[in-house]
Amino acid sequence: MKTTKATKSTPVKPVAKKAAKKAAKKATATTGKTTGVAKKATATIKKAAPAKTAAKKATPAKTVAKKAAPAQAAPKKAIVESHAALVRRARRINRELAEVYPYAHPELDFENPFQLVIATVLSAQTTDLRVNQTTPGLFAKYPTPEDLAAANPEEVEEILRPTGFFRAKTKSVIGLSKALVEDFGGEVPGRLEDLVKLPGVGRKTAFVVLGNAFGRPGITVDTHFGRLVRRWQWTDETDPDKVEAAVGALFPKSEWTMLSHHVIFHGRRICHARKPACGACPIAPLCPAYGEGETDPEKARKLLKYEKGGFPGQRLNPPQSYLDAGGIPAPPLGAG
Repeated sequence: MKTTKATKSTPVKPVAKKAAKKAAKKATATTGKTTGVAKKATATIKKAAPAKTAAKKATPAKTVAKKAAPAQAAPKKAIVESHAALVRRARRINRELAEVYPYAHPELDFENPFQLVIATVLSAQTTDLRVNQTTPGLFAKYPTPEDLAAANPEEVEEILRPTGFFRAKTKSVIGLSKALVEDFGGEVPGRLEDLVKLPGVGRKTAFVVLGNAFGRPGITVDTHFGRLVRRWQWTDETDPDKVEAAVGALFPKSEWTMLSHHVIFHGRRICHARKPACGACPIAPLCPAYGEGETDPEKARKLLKYEKGGFPGQRLNPPQSYLDAGGIPAPPLGAG
């Protein structure tokens, strides 16, 4: 019986083998499908690879940007000097400028304090040349504060249109004239505290009037003045009143008015905001900002600017005629 059972159980082995083969085939098929999926995934990854490559290729652009960064101008270093040394340097600069611009003066045309205060108010946001072209017509029609105070605003606007902001300026000059008539008997006051009460008149305008119409010293902090004194490191203040106080402390009061003219003349002609003519500057050895502009003398000479009507008795100012052999601006032809 045992033998018979053993004989009967023998055929079971081939069945097991067949089952094993089928299982193996299924496993292989399953593996093949999985492999195909994997291959597709691999292909997808390979397609995505160029994006990484592109990112890698983009990296040099960042590198270029980093390399380009040092080309930017390095921040200006402050000069370390005592207050006494600063005073000496500032006063020497003023003396040098006085030799270069002995004819420095207010570049607004005027015949009396009233004309000066009106012209100074009109000079906001425009050039002195434009104001000088406009005021003759204005003063011919309205020669006194009484005349301008009673003027038709529309007619005044038409005259002042070329100066820009003509509506606001019309309101200021008519209001200023009315205040002069009503509060000061039609006369321009000679005190700072009175001048700043007039419509359109701030400290800058008041000091222009005091210094040039009344002979009373004052520092005129306009755009050019503030820019240059910061460039020369006389002060780092930006508020005009604080600039005025800081610079005023460096000079005797008697020099304030002419100091303003010297600095403003220099800012308009040589020490420009964007392209200062460093190579043609008479105070280059004293300037901590030397090198911010063109240092080549010949190229710097081409940057010098002279406005028409910029000098007494002159209407046409060819730049070359005002340069001496060293490339420094000389007094105007015919000046005494």
